[in-house]
Amino acid sequence: MRIRRLLTFSLLFIAGYAPAQSIQQKLQSAFNRLQLDSQCRYGSVSLTVLDVKTGEQVFAVNPDMGMAPASTMKTITTITAFNVLGKDFKYQTQFGYNGSISNGTLNGDIIIKGAGDPTLGSWRYESSKENHILTIMVDALQKAGIKKINGRIIGDDSVFGTQSIPDGWIWEDVGNYYGAGTSGLCWRENQYDIKLHTGESGTPVTLSREVPAMPYLNFKSEAINAPAHTGDDTYAYLPVNSNMVYVRGTYAADQTKKSIAVALPDPAYDAAFRLADTLKRLGFIITGSAESASTLTAKGQALPIATQTIATIPSPELSKIIYWTNQKSINLYAEQLLKTIAWKGGKLPSTANGVSTLQDFWKQRSIDTNSLNVFDGSGLSPADRVTTHTMATILQSATKEAWFSDFFESLPIYNDMHMKSGSIINVLNYAGYQTHNGRQLCFSIMVNNYNGSTKAIKEKIFKVLDELK
Repeated sequence: MRIRRLLTFSLLFIAGYAPAQSIQQKLQSAFNRLQLDSQCRYGSVSLTVLDVKTGEQVFAVNPDMGMAPASTMKTITTITAFNVLGKDFKYQTQFGYNGSISNGTLNGDIIIKGAGDPTLGSWRYESSKENHILTIMVDALQKAGIKKINGRIIGDDSVFGTQSIPDGWIWEDVGNYYGAGTSGLCWRENQYDIKLHTGESGTPVTLSREVPAMPYLNFKSEAINAPAHTGDDTYAYLPVNSNMVYVRGTYAADQTKKSIAVALPDPAYDAAFRLADTLKRLGFIITGSAESASTLTAKGQALPIATQTIATIPSPELSKIIYWTNQKSINLYAEQLLKTIAWKGGKLPSTANGVSTLQDFWKQRSIDTNSLNVFDGSGLSPADRVTTHTMATILQSATKEAWFSDFFESLPIYNDMHMKSGSIINVLNYAGYQTHNGRQLCFSIMVNNYNGSTKAIKEKIFKVLDELK
C-alpha cells in the first residue's frame, strides 16, 4: 500500500515538474493530426513558421512543396506593390476632349483616359463613388463651356492592353464578379448585379432586373430553383461575340439575397455609357454614341487621343487600395496592381509582364523564382504554385518596412489572428502573423486537395494555428 502511494506521488511529481512542451513539439503534434486526418488522405499539407525579428525557421513541414496559394497570393502581390509603388501612390484618370469648342458646341469627342485605377466608380470610398465621379466630369464640361457634343463619349482603356483575363483562369469564374477582368479603365469594380426571382424546386429561376439597368445586354436564365439549404451555385457567363449573358446552375429558394454579382464585359464602354446617359438626362445634346477601345476596334475605327485635359481624377492612396484588396480579397484589385507593377518597372502593363517583374523583384532578394511559379496576382488561377517557405519569407520581409502597419491592418482577422485566407476548389490556406509568448511570428499554411467540407477542414487548420497563440 505504501509502495503504491509512493509510486502515485512520484508520477504526480514528474507530471507537475516536467518541462512544458516546446512550440515545435506542439506544432508537430497538431500538424501530424492534420496530415493524418481523413480529409487530407489524398491531399498535400505544408506549414512554415518564421521568427519575424531574425527570419529563423521556427517550424516547417514540406516548406519547399509547390502549392496552389489561392488568395493568399494577394499577400505577395500587395507586399510587392508597396515596395515598388510606395504607400502613397495614386492612379490618375484623365478626362478631356479633342476637336474644338464653338458657341457651346464641342465638335469632337469626349474621352475618359484610364490609367488602371481599379477604384473608379467604386462604392468603397467617398472620393470614388459613381455619382461623385460623374459629377466631377459634368462639372468639368460645364466649366469648359460645353453644352452640346457633336461627337462621341469614349472610354479609353488601351493603357492595359487587350487581354483582360489572365492565362489560367477558368471559364466558370470569369463571368462572375470575382472573375472580372482587368481594364485600363475600370468602372464600378467591373461588376453589376442581377436580381433573381425564385420559385418551386425544379423550376427555372427568373431574372427580374439588373442593378444598374444594362439595356445594351440581353439575358437568358438556364438556372434551376433548388431545394432549401443547398445555397447559391449559380454562375454567369460572359458574352462571346454577342451581347447575350447566360446564367446557369442552381439557386436555393430559401436564399435571402436573391441576387448575383456579375462581371462587366467591357467596363470602359459602361463608363462611357453612364456618362452619356447622365449628360442626356441633364439636357446635354450628344450626336454620337458611347464607345470604348474594343467597340472602336470592332468597327475598324481608330481610338482618338484627347488634346485637352479638363479634369484629372486621382484614386485613393495605394495603402487604402491594398486595405480592401486583402480585407475583401478583391481579385480585380490584385490583378490591376500586378499590371501596374509591370508598368512602373518600364514594361508593357500585361499580366505576364507583371508576373515577371514580381519574380525579378524577389529574385534580387534571394528568392528562387521556381518557388514562385505563378500566372496572376490574385491566386484565382488553379495553376499557381508557391511554397509556404517563400510566402513566409516575403511576409517576414515586410515587417522591416515603414509601411508594414498599413499592410498588417489590411489583413482580415480569422480565429483571432491577422491573416489572409485563400480558397479555391479543394484548397484552403492561411498566411499572416501571430505573437507567441512575446515572440513575433509569421506563417504560411496550405492544404491542397482536401476532401469533405470546407468548414470542417478550416476548424482543423485553426487547431494547428492555435499552437502559435
